[in-house]
Amino acid sequence: MSARTLPEATFARTVLGSGPGLALAHGAGSSVAGTYGPILEGLAARHTVVGVDYPGSGDTPRSTTPLSLDDLADQLVAAAVAEGLDTFAVSGYSLGGPVAIRAAARHPERVSALVLTATFPYRDNHLALALPIWRKLAESGDVEVLAEYLTMMALGADALEAMPSEQLRQAIAFTAASVADGTPEHAELAPRADVRDDLPNIKAPTLVVSTTQDRFTSTRLHHQLADTIPGAQLVEIRTGHLPMVERPEEWQKLITTFLARHSG
Repeated sequence: MSARTLPEATFARTVLGSGPGLALAHGAGSSVAGTYGPILEGLAARHTVVGVDYPGSGDTPRSTTPLSLDDLADQLVAAAVAEGLDTFAVSGYSLGGPVAIRAAARHPERVSALVLTATFPYRDNHLALALPIWRKLAESGDVEVLAEYLTMMALGADALEAMPSEQLRQAIAFTAASVADGTPEHAELAPRADVRDDLPNIKAPTLVVSTTQDRFTSTRLHHQLADTIPGAQLVEIRTGHLPMVERPEEWQKLITTFLARHSG
């Protein structure tokens, strides 16, 4: 059905639920469970959910060569097809947004809808400054300092300032324990991810979820996605970069409500 030949699906994958297909593209330094874990069961209540772990995440071995956006997109589509889904929606979070967009651009016959959350079409100057710091900290091996940086950057102001000191230390410890081994490779790919040329050609109905307190991806980038993808809808959620932590139920409802109207 797809105009492009798909590779063998080799990435570790998560498969849950039944109903219309929904492929999940997770964020950098994370995994399917790390990005979508709090809402996986809710999504699977209405959809056949298929998510892949990028190299160095979950059970997918770490890559010895630089990652490719095309390869990640093709692996995501190949996994969904391998699970018997001819067409499916794609949800992309953070780095998973460019992955989802590239999947829709390369395999338009497969992708029936897009949901893009806390994401970006290209590296703006803010990301050009933030991403190399993240990569250098990941490569340093100082997981605690990396976790402090990520906690500061990823949590929205409301959530961060509401935390007592002990809870903040627990959040940092949790972040340190969940850093994916492949984070340096993910952080190296993120600045190279540029899907601006894909955006005007996206045919799938698209929802852009703008995280309004995001310190990683700006609302300016969210609006650029919504303004450039034909017919895209933009909704706002008052969180930082982590809606799955700060407002999981609200995030899940935004996704499922949109897909109820647009996934076949």
